[in-house]
Amino acid sequence: MLGPGQQNDMAPACDLIEGVSAQNVLADKAYDADKLYRKIINQGGDPVVPPKRNRKRQHAYDKALYKERNRVERFFSRIKQCRRIATRYDKLAQTFMGFVVLASIMLWLK
Repeated sequence: MLGPGQQNDMAPACDLIEGVSAQNVLADKAYDADKLYRKIINQGGDPVVPPKRNRKRQHAYDKALYKERNRVERFFSRIKQCRRIATRYDKLAQTFMGFVVLASIMLWLK
C-alpha cells in the first residue's frame, strides 16, 4: 500500500492490517497507538511494539522477537541505495512501485 510522500506511516496502518491474520505484528515505536493495538488483538495477533517513552503506562513486548524486525529495516535500507527510490522522483505510484520491484529483484539476484 503506497500513500502520499508527506503522510506519516501510522495513518494507514489499521487499514493495512484489516483482514490479515498474523500471530505477531512487529513494528517500531511510531506505531505505538492504542487503536492499532486493539485492532491487532481483535484479529488474534500479538503486538510486538516497544512503547514510546512518554507513555503513562509502559507495556511489555517480546524484545527477542522485536530484533527480527531488523531484517525488514535492512531490506528498505538496501533498496533506498537506488537514488530513484530514495528520492521518489516518480509522480505515478505505479511507476514508483515498478522501480521498487525492480530494485528488489536486483537485490534478490545478488
